[in-house]
Amino acid sequence: MFKKILIANRGEIACRVIKTARKMGIQTVAIYSDADKNALHVKMADEAVHIGPPPANQSYIVIDKVMKAIKDTGAEAVHPGYGFLSENSKFAEALATAGVAFIGPPVGAIEAMGDKITSKKIAQDAEVSTVPGYMGLIEDADEAVKISNEIGYPVMIKASAGGGGKGMRIAWSDDEAREGFQSSKNEAASSFGDDRIFIEKFVTQPRHIEIQVLCDSHGNGVYLGERECSIQRRNQKVVEEAPSPFLDEKTRKAMGEQAVALAQAVDYASAGTVEFIVDGDKNFYFLEMNTRLQVEHPVTELITGVDLVEQMIRVAAGEKLSISQKDVTLTGWAIENRLYAEDPYRNFLPSIGRLTRYRPPEETAAGPLLANGKWQGDAPEGDIAVRNDTGVYEGGEISMYYDPMIAKLCTWAPTRDDAIEAMRVALDSFEVEGIGHNLPFLSAVMDHPIFIKGEMTTAFIEEQYPDGFEGVELKQDVLKRIAASAAAMHRVAEIRRARISGRMDNHERKVGKHWVVTLQGEEFAVKIKADKKGSTVKFEDGSKLRVKSDWTPGDSLAVLEVGGTPLVLKVDKITSGFRLRSRGADLKVQVRTPRQAELARLMPEKLPPDTSKMLLCPMPGLMVKVDVEAGQEVQEGQALCTIEAMKMENILRAEKKGIVTKINASSGDSLAVDEVIMEFE
Repeated sequence: MFKKILIANRGEIACRVIKTARKMGIQTVAIYSDADKNALHVKMADEAVHIGPPPANQSYIVIDKVMKAIKDTGAEAVHPGYGFLSENSKFAEALATAGVAFIGPPVGAIEAMGDKITSKKIAQDAEVSTVPGYMGLIEDADEAVKISNEIGYPVMIKASAGGGGKGMRIAWSDDEAREGFQSSKNEAASSFGDDRIFIEKFVTQPRHIEIQVLCDSHGNGVYLGERECSIQRRNQKVVEEAPSPFLDEKTRKAMGEQAVALAQAVDYASAGTVEFIVDGDKNFYFLEMNTRLQVEHPVTELITGVDLVEQMIRVAAGEKLSISQKDVTLTGWAIENRLYAEDPYRNFLPSIGRLTRYRPPEETAAGPLLANGKWQGDAPEGDIAVRNDTGVYEGGEISMYYDPMIAKLCTWAPTRDDAIEAMRVALDSFEVEGIGHNLPFLSAVMDHPIFIKGEMTTAFIEEQYPDGFEGVELKQDVLKRIAASAAAMHRVAEIRRARISGRMDNHERKVGKHWVVTLQGEEFAVKIKADKKGSTVKFEDGSKLRVKSDWTPGDSLAVLEVGGTPLVLKVDKITSGFRLRSRGADLKVQVRTPRQAELARLMPEKLPPDTSKMLLCPMPGLMVKVDVEAGQEVQEGQALCTIEAMKMENILRAEKKGIVTKINASSGDSLAVDEVIMEFE
C-alpha cells in the first residue's frame, strides 16, 4: 500500500480524499494556488505545496507544476479528484513515465471514455443506444449552426473534454447556436485547456440517471446501483439521490450490466460512472462515461456502505476487488443537496466574499455506515445519517476563480420520505452568512410536490421556476407555527430585556400576554400563557399551539417543538421582531403590542429605488467584452456585454428596446454586485 499520496485538486473533494487516506494510514500532500493559501484542504493535509497564481490554467491544471510537487514531496500516487486533471490522459501518461501511480483508470480508458466524442463512437460500436448527434470536431460557429439545423433544434453544444456543466449550452435557434458555440469553446479552453466542441440532440423531458461502476485490473467489475441526478441548473446537478425513485429492478439490472460491460470493453480499472438519459417508458440511452470519481458519490456510499475513495486507492495499488456483484446491497435512501455560493434570487449567479458564518448541521453516522465507513447491515428503523462534505470554514474566502460549490449536504434514512424530512431539518439547521447561497432554493425543492412524488425531469427548474426563484410562500398552517414561535421567542427576549434594564421587580412582572405577529403579509393576534416548560399560544380562531424551546436571545438558531413536531429557525434580531428563515422562506416577522400594530398599519410603504434605466452587474465578476456603445439603439434580447465569474461566461441582454446613454465599464474591469455597467435613455 502507498505511504504518501498527492491530491491534485482543491476544495471539498481534496478534503474528502484526505479523510479516507488518513483512515488508511496514508500521508497526504495538498497543492494550492495563491487564492487557496489558507484553504481547508491545505490545513488538513500533512504537507502542502504552492503551485502558482489563482487561475486554474496557471496552477492546478499545469501538469509540469503538479509533477514538480510530486517529485519534491516523494508522493507515490496521485488522486486527481474530479475536474481539473482528473480525465487528462497526458497527466496520466506523465505520472506513468515518472513511475507514480494514478488513482484512476488506465491511460487507454481515459482516452477512450474520457473524451465524449470517442466514447460515443465506442458505445455505438458496442451497440449501446446513444443520443443522435454530430461526433466530429466543429471548426467554427457557422459550421455549428449548419450541424444544428441538420440535427434539428433544440441541440446541446458540449465541450469534448468537459464536465461539471462547464462548456455546455442548449441552443433553440441559429443565434443561440452561434453564441453558445463560442461561449462553450471559451469556457472549455479556460477550464480544461481543450476547446474541442461537439453537438448532439437535446432530448426534452429526460431523466438523468447514472450507474456507478467499480473495476479492478484483474478483470473484475461491479455496479453499485444508480443515482438520480435530474434536478439541474445550467446543466449542472443540484440535487442527487440514490436509488432513483423511477427505476425498477429489471431496468436497474439492465443498465448496470451494460455499464460494466462498457467499462470492461476498455479495460477500465477504478471507480467510474456511466451516465444515461432515460425516457418515460424506461428506455435508456448512453450519454457519456466519467472516468473519475463523481461529485455525488456520497449517496452511493451511504446506501452501499462502500468507501469509493478507498476502493480507488486499493485498485491503484494493484489489489483485487473485495466484493462481487452478489455482495452489493442497496439499503435505505440517500439524498445529496449541493450548497453553492450563488444567488438563487438572481438566476443562480455566482456570489463571492467572506463566510462570516458557516455552521453546518452536526454530522451523524447511522444506517448502513459506521463511523469508519464499514458495512453495518440493516439499519434500525428510524435511524438517520447526516453527512457534509465541504472544503470551507467560517471566516474563509469564496474566490471568483473556481467552481461555486462549497459543500455537499447528504442525509440517509430507511425510506425516501424519511431521508427527505431529514434533509429539510438539516437545511434549516445549516447557517451560512456573508455570501449569496442556494439554501432557500434547496429547501423549496425538498417541499415541492413533484420532487416529493419523484416525478422530476432535467427540466424541473425551468418548468417550475420559469421566471426564476423568488422565494417561498409558506402555507397557512406553517405560518401559524412560525407566528407562535416568534411570539414565544419575543416574550423570552422581553423578559431578558426587562431583567437587564432593572425594570423587573420579581418573576411575576407582567411582560404582556397579547401580541400581534405580522409575517408574509398576514397578521395573527395571539395570547400567550407561559409556564416553566414552555408557552401555549392561542389564536383568535380559538386554536392553540404549544411551543417548547431552550432558545436564548442572541442565539442564531432556534430548535423548537411546536404542536408536538420539530421546527428549526434561523434567527436574526430586527427592530420589533425577527428575521426568521425556515423551509426556504426568508421572513421579516414583527411582534408588536395591539396598539403598536394599529399604528404600524398607518405607516406608508417604502418603495425601492428605480433602476429600470440601468444595467446592473448581477454578480461579482470580470468584464469579458462590451457589445454595444454609447448612443446605440438596442433591441429587446440583444447582447449587451459578457461577464465571467467562477469559470462561467454570462451574457447580459437588453430587457427592452432603448438607447445606451452611458457605459461605465470596459473589458478587463472587475465588477461588484449591483455596480452600474451602463445607463439607458
